[in-house]
Amino acid sequence: MSQYTIVFTALINLLGIAGIVVWHLQGRSRPNERLITQIVFFLAMTATLVCARIMPFRFDAPHLDGTGTLVVMAKILWWTHLSWATIGFVRIYIVLDGRPREARLIQDLLVAIVYLGVLLSVMAFVFGVPIGTILATSGVFAIILGLALQNTLGDVFSGIALTLGRPYTIGDWILLPDGTEGRVVASNWRSTYLLTGAKNQVVMPNSVLAKQGLTNVSKPDEAHQLVLGVRIVPTRAPAFVLRVMLDALSSCNSIIQEPPPSVSLIGIDAAAIEIQLFFSVTSLAHRSSAKNEIIDLVYRHCIANGLALASPPGTQIISDGQITVPKTSTLTLLKSIALFSDLTEEEQHAIAAGAIEKRASSGEELLAKGSVSDRLLIIREGVALRRDQDEIVARLAPGDVLGAWGVFAGQPESSQSLTLTPVTFYQIEKSVFDSLVVDRPRLIEDLAGRLHRHGSHSDTGAPPPNHSDGTRADLVHAIRSMFGAH
Repeated sequence: MSQYTIVFTALINLLGIAGIVVWHLQGRSRPNERLITQIVFFLAMTATLVCARIMPFRFDAPHLDGTGTLVVMAKILWWTHLSWATIGFVRIYIVLDGRPREARLIQDLLVAIVYLGVLLSVMAFVFGVPIGTILATSGVFAIILGLALQNTLGDVFSGIALTLGRPYTIGDWILLPDGTEGRVVASNWRSTYLLTGAKNQVVMPNSVLAKQGLTNVSKPDEAHQLVLGVRIVPTRAPAFVLRVMLDALSSCNSIIQEPPPSVSLIGIDAAAIEIQLFFSVTSLAHRSSAKNEIIDLVYRHCIANGLALASPPGTQIISDGQITVPKTSTLTLLKSIALFSDLTEEEQHAIAAGAIEKRASSGEELLAKGSVSDRLLIIREGVALRRDQDEIVARLAPGDVLGAWGVFAGQPESSQSLTLTPVTFYQIEKSVFDSLVVDRPRLIEDLAGRLHRHGSHSDTGAPPPNHSDGTRADLVHAIRSMFGAH
């Protein structure tokens, strides 16, 4: 071998080693720079290899001296850099193609194929190993290994099938036939990890997921429809009951109002009118809070309109008398409001005696934005809204209070209050509360302090917050904690 060839061979080894050092120094956080480095060093090694007249795709018996060792190392380094450059292109393609995180399975599969191909090429073109014989012999071992690992291989290939079919992506909420449900937080070769609403991690083998049907609640979006059954004693016409149930749904802050919720009458007999309420929530994680609010509102609207809930089927007690349902009195309504629950019986009776019942048609303004109210309004029947710049900030139902900030704290209204449906309400002038200050000087201050601490139903001016329960806001934290990141 000529001195000229020896110099180029040594240069190939230096370029290969330098490329490895630079590649590691750049770190994993700079994939684009790594790929450029791999391509530059690979092209430089290829050009030098051509100049040295060394054919990496052909096996040449090495010389039994230092020069032969240099040639073998040069070929190994060239094949190594070829595999890294190819893998870099694969990873960049997956990123630019906008694939989800679970495409990591495809990436790992392609990387394994590249490494296997390079290993066989090095064995064949550098060391002259007969690959055909090895492949024929390894077939027997592959059969034995496949039988021993058939369950694991089933999970692996099921994971590949799920990745290619994409029935779900990382972050989707899925529901399985056995009742298991949760968000997909990770997926690997063998298993898929679900984070349930109870903050538990469920590990599902990919073969199990591939064999059963699953419901992806997050597609096309996370809005989910719920159904709640209600039975009402038939003391009023079904049309009237239907309107009351629609009012209850219209006053709910936890559900989606567009498209509007609906009510269906599904049956009637002497004991009850059977109704189903259909409403949607933004996410399955909010279904409990939405159902809680709907049940509370159904009860409040039924009491406000003189309706009674019927007993479950088969539990009715036969009675000769007519069922009577008392309507809510002013005193009963006051006692149900948290703001006045600590008042004495005498104070509650005095406030109830000063209440004046009034009615307002739909779309009528009750309190203007920026005004300091000198009267308290308590909704007895119907639905009202608090609106700010054409956006609804709260929906008010029977038992909700308006004007408390002005009467007790002297603060202006942060939003406009108007009726959504015809509303019946009680109006209590500030002078009624001022008359009670004679016997209890700190009454107004106590009510103002209670208002600041707890509000008065929806009088805080905004719907109740939706607490996180396995939502996407917790997804990043769950993934980081799962893999030990902080």
